[in-house]
Amino acid sequence: MMITLSSCSIKNNHAANITDESSSEVQTTQPAIKNYSITNGTYTYRDFIVDNILHSDNNGDIHFNIYIPKSYDGSEAYALFITLPGYEGLYFQGVGVNIHQENFGFEAQKYNENMIIVAPQLNGWDENSADETITLVEYLLSAYNIDKSMVYIEGYSGGGETASQAVSKRPDLFTAYLQVSSQWDGEYESIARSKLPVYIVIGRDDEYYGSKKSQDAYDTLYNLYKNQGLTDEEINKILVLDIKERDYFTSRNAPNEHGGGGLFAEDNTIMSWLFGDH
Repeated sequence: MMITLSSCSIKNNHAANITDESSSEVQTTQPAIKNYSITNGTYTYRDFIVDNILHSDNNGDIHFNIYIPKSYDGSEAYALFITLPGYEGLYFQGVGVNIHQENFGFEAQKYNENMIIVAPQLNGWDENSADETITLVEYLLSAYNIDKSMVYIEGYSGGGETASQAVSKRPDLFTAYLQVSSQWDGEYESIARSKLPVYIVIGRDDEYYGSKKSQDAYDTLYNLYKNQGLTDEEINKILVLDIKERDYFTSRNAPNEHGGGGLFAEDNTIMSWLFGDH
């Protein structure tokens, strides 16, 4: 990918170079679980513990930033939200740049105060990245008291390519999926069998993907559901295609439609759907 995939430019900073007044040393230790080992992050950014590393024999090192509400003590099951970044938020771009660059992890806190939020930093958007995402989710479900009926995932741009593969491989792990300014790289039959709720949102003239691939993904899932005998009303509850026109972005001062995908984090209609009743 050579195109800029977000609304702001990001310098390629090493971890030591990404600091600001809201960062601080962190004392929280992530739980160790059999078959996994963890290297804990050493500082925080806006209450996210930055650059924890899950060491997996099968998937290597998986870097992630995590927000754990102060109220969490393990006695009550909390929701879980995974937010996968676009290209400029990947690990090789700099530790923690995803949570500096994208607001999904912060805006999500407005919808459920009892929710653990994880912002992984993978190194790509291929099947390996999808497998790493699945491994990380499995670890989180083992390490924390998570309500398995409230496990949400969102992927922006390349993160959406990864997430679409992850949810199609393991739809049983997730409650709902929000695909932002991306394309569908996963398969469809498993999604249709599980009836995993999916919301696809993109600009009509998205500079990187266009909107036709999103329309094709919607049409494929829609037809699978029709073949199952679902009514339009039933389909509309679990499948949404939201194509935004140019004025959606210009009225919000976005420089372009693809980079403007970050605005969807602040769209109450979209985010309320993701964290709504599924």
